[in-house]
Amino acid sequence: MANGKTVSDSKLLRTLLNLWPYMWPAGRPDLKMRVVWASVYLLVSKFVLLLVPYFFKWSTDALNGRMDLSGTLPPLLAGATALVIAYNLTRLIQLGLNQLRDALFASVGQYAVRQLAYRTFVHMHELSLRFHLERKTGGLSRIIERGTKGIETIVRFTILNSVPTVIEFLLTAVIFWLGYGFSYLAVTAFTVWAYIWFTVRASDWRIAIRRAMNDSDTDANTKAIDSLLNFETVKYFGNEEMEAKRFDKSMERYEKAATEVWTSLGWLNFGQGVIFGLGTTVMLVLSAFAVQRGEQTIGDFVFVNSMLLQLAVPLNFIGFVYREIRQGITDIEHMFDLLDVKAEVTDAPDATPLKIGQGAISFKDVHFSYDPARPILKGISFEVPAGKTVAVVGPSGAGKSTLSRLLYRFYDIQSGAITVDGQDIRRVTQKSLRTVIGMVPQDTVLFNDTVAYNIRYGRPSASDAEVKTAAEIAQIAHFIDLMPEGFETKVGERGLKLSGGEKQRVAIARTILKAPPILILDEATSALDTTTEREIQAALDVVSKNRTTLVIAHRLSTVIGADEIIVLKSGEIAERGTHTALLEKNGLYASMWNRQREATQAEEHLKQVRESDDMGVVSRLAPAT
Repeated sequence: MANGKTVSDSKLLRTLLNLWPYMWPAGRPDLKMRVVWASVYLLVSKFVLLLVPYFFKWSTDALNGRMDLSGTLPPLLAGATALVIAYNLTRLIQLGLNQLRDALFASVGQYAVRQLAYRTFVHMHELSLRFHLERKTGGLSRIIERGTKGIETIVRFTILNSVPTVIEFLLTAVIFWLGYGFSYLAVTAFTVWAYIWFTVRASDWRIAIRRAMNDSDTDANTKAIDSLLNFETVKYFGNEEMEAKRFDKSMERYEKAATEVWTSLGWLNFGQGVIFGLGTTVMLVLSAFAVQRGEQTIGDFVFVNSMLLQLAVPLNFIGFVYREIRQGITDIEHMFDLLDVKAEVTDAPDATPLKIGQGAISFKDVHFSYDPARPILKGISFEVPAGKTVAVVGPSGAGKSTLSRLLYRFYDIQSGAITVDGQDIRRVTQKSLRTVIGMVPQDTVLFNDTVAYNIRYGRPSASDAEVKTAAEIAQIAHFIDLMPEGFETKVGERGLKLSGGEKQRVAIARTILKAPPILILDEATSALDTTTEREIQAALDVVSKNRTTLVIAHRLSTVIGADEIIVLKSGEIAERGTHTALLEKNGLYASMWNRQREATQAEEHLKQVRESDDMGVVSRLAPAT
């Protein structure tokens, strides 16, 4: 399969072996019994199916007056009319057995789909932040979607179609051999072999085309999702036409590949028809000659034709089944490839839950790089005492936000240690570590659900009263009450229905609800205007009180009251001290402070000028008294 030629037995077998624990689930005897009974009904239905052409044969001979079945069959079945009824009744019984088999197996297959999808979903959340930053969400969701469908495909077409077809062919071959001689067996076997050989070769050719179609589909889906997620950016730059052209270019490739898929399907069906038609012709000619010689009856001629037509039904699906099985294997293997991706950050074998005391944080000679060729942190050492606030500032790219990611253990450091209450965070469980840390990020992304859901995300078990209290502390309760649906108001995709300040307040509220002993404020106000920043900062001051707080800031006005300010430059600590002490040093921090103060003064002056101009316009427009 990897070389795009044929589905190897080993890969199909390996896929079935990987799926077997889900098809024969431990601890689910009810599902195991369904598998057993479905297998029984499968075998019985095939034996019943073989009776159909026999009843047709006997009916034909009885109507032709060439056969007296009174001594062969029970009296009720000996008459021609009874045989015709039995012929149709047998077909209905066989159909009912097939449907019963499928119904029994349905819950087994869906259980496998659910369990493997759940395992994949959980695994996706176990993988590192690096993995998700490097993968495209649209393409990833497509792989998972196709993988779950691939499970159904393998179950349905391998177990419920391919196996019955093989059984039916073997039984048909035995009947022809014992009833009509080796020549009929030889023609049947050669026809089936040629049919399958042609189908496999043609399907392999078509699969390459289908793969190109799927790739185009994935690419178009990725572009569509990416464009819609960045809806505002598209509007900012007026690039709707460019986005539409990018999407249409992918769809153009999809259109071409899809057309080739359908065209090639026509050639496949035609070739299959020719091969089976030639085989049927030879078999019927042999039977016709035998009838003319008096060796067979008309019923035998009808029987041979009926058996071949019956065999043609599953054979007609071989190309489709082969392609679906092959595609299913590919899709499932892509999903298993995702499951095989090792998590970059894992709990140590002897990891224990974090024993939180006061929540003191310590960075000890920490070295870290996303890429070995570009170190980010170069021997950083500092402490955040329990209940104190330490701020980290510095130019862009200095490594400030990396500190929060390391403390959350989204990445592991190359050397040094990060401890919480003296415990190395690499020796404790990730869940227990993240439980005691609250985060208010710069860019708050909300779930496309209600305001209440997004606040309650901090502690899903919280009551409505606790959610409202958290909103009040975050100074957003009044705004929520003004909404038509209050706390049940939908915030939209990624919270786009709310302003930046409103989203930050929701983030603060859910952190309050979580009530963590350690708090990280990662540039929580840098994207807000000055007035909103002051309001949000007031709420943050309330939240951080008596909590161990690490503030990562761009605007220095927000960290004046920090117990210690650490100035990073190029991954190293350039300065450290209180706001007053750092200004007295007249170094990097003082330089940054002066630049930001001048920018703020200029902004406020411009605002005053605009307000003055607006007042002047109003006074000129006011009527004289």
